[in-house]
Amino acid sequence: MKALLIRDIRLAMRAGGGFGLALGFFLIVAVLVPFAVGPHGDLLSAIGPGVLWVGAMLACLLSLDRIFQLDFEDGSLALLATSPIPAEAMVMAKATAHWLTTGLPLVALSPVLAVFFNAAPGAYLWLPVSLLIGTPALSMIGAFGAALTVGLKRGGLLLSLLVLPLYVPTLIFGAELARRGAEGAAVQTPLLLLTGISLASFAALPFAAGLVLRVNLR
Repeated sequence: MKALLIRDIRLAMRAGGGFGLALGFFLIVAVLVPFAVGPHGDLLSAIGPGVLWVGAMLACLLSLDRIFQLDFEDGSLALLATSPIPAEAMVMAKATAHWLTTGLPLVALSPVLAVFFNAAPGAYLWLPVSLLIGTPALSMIGAFGAALTVGLKRGGLLLSLLVLPLYVPTLIFGAELARRGAEGAAVQTPLLLLTGISLASFAALPFAAGLVLRVNLR
């Protein structure tokens, strides 16, 4: 499992399908929205957490089809399915690799991009905290969606349609946690709910995605 994790991280870094693409898209969203809204500091501060969370969600979505599709096309996925590694462990490793090359860089970049939105002092702490807790759920939910569409030609659009509704609870509570933290309000409720979503995703979805992969690879 460790070797598979390292392999996927190396492939993502070399191909640019995770790290560079996600960061570039996230940066573009953070730069263009303030230009479109104009120099209204209060408005930018109010919409900043939501906009950055939407940008992070869409940035994660861009590389989801690469989680299984490339391995399916070159035959690696069939070999992995017949290896001693359980399908659930393979899904966990691939989702973790996706998060390390996509979600984690977004967490690191978010305090810098918060400057463009005239963020309150509390946002520089709670925005990256919310992304750190919530983006693993995005990767795991995305891995489940990628397992559903593996082997389909031009399955990227279908994958987006399947995954986006499942992303909504994470988006709502993640943005709410960042907003409340920026305003100095109580954060316990969105913090616990967002943490619960991420933990539940990693507890249940590897088994669902493993089952779907076995069906699709028959």
